[in-house]
Amino acid sequence: MATTARKDTTAVLEERDRQRRRTAERLLASSAKLSFDPLKDVDWASEPVPGAYYITPHRISLYGTELWERLSEEQRIELSKHEVACVASVGIWFEEILMQMLLRHAFDRDPTTAHVQYALTEIADECRHSVMFARMIAWMGAPAYGPGRLAHELGRVFKAISTHSQTFGGTMYVEEILDAFQREMTADESLQPLSRQVARIHVIEESRHITYAREELVRQDLGPVRRRVEQLLMGIVIHVATTHLINPRVYAAVGIDPKEGRRAARRNPHWRAAKTEMAAKVVGVLDRAGLVGRTNRWLLRGAGIV
Repeated sequence: MATTARKDTTAVLEERDRQRRRTAERLLASSAKLSFDPLKDVDWASEPVPGAYYITPHRISLYGTELWERLSEEQRIELSKHEVACVASVGIWFEEILMQMLLRHAFDRDPTTAHVQYALTEIADECRHSVMFARMIAWMGAPAYGPGRLAHELGRVFKAISTHSQTFGGTMYVEEILDAFQREMTADESLQPLSRQVARIHVIEESRHITYAREELVRQDLGPVRRRVEQLLMGIVIHVATTHLINPRVYAAVGIDPKEGRRAARRNPHWRAAKTEMAAKVVGVLDRAGLVGRTNRWLLRGAGIV
């Protein structure tokens, strides 16, 4: 009986390794075929198009509120610019965390495997994305708001102690949220061309990163106690990442008190619905991976995504 159980376990592990290798080989081939150099592939010499939003108006955090109604069209466009710049700076913050987590993942594994080589390829992608986002923020003439001091310091801890589930679950969550917003941007021809160029590059390359993270998650087996712990940690990651997506300082750019803007955004059913819609797909994946449950659902509700 014991011998049979060991053989079954070995067979399962070998099949996982085969799946992991096939996925990595496919993603490496895709990377070789379709990757971008944002320093060359984005028209940084272009000027902003007068009267064009930087993101679809109904995805702006204050859309539909009383504060929104008070704003002129010029102020609404300005707010769209600052919110896109803020999300990009939060994206840089998270990508820097992700790169360190992927390096930790690769550090303990065989570098000759396709799996580790794709992890290193993804790190190279994320380096370029961070530069691209930084260049876009500078092109806009907006500050690099970042997620705020508390989230920044929590990120310092998270990148140092994250588990396998947190590394790939956190990656899945943040990248899927950005991906959903940016897919809308690429399809909306009324938006600023440069912000659409940046969104298109990120969507294409991040689709590979999402696949890599998703397949790593579903291969993970969690016992009942470990599952509860991982759910709680995942809930904290989701809550911090979501509630710090928009830094309240963006509202000052259009003459709104940051505290008043933050309160309005938190109560805004349009903004809550946008976050719920954008997170629906990834929450489903995390649920199937055992990372959503009673232990953390209250944190997800607090983040406004369920």
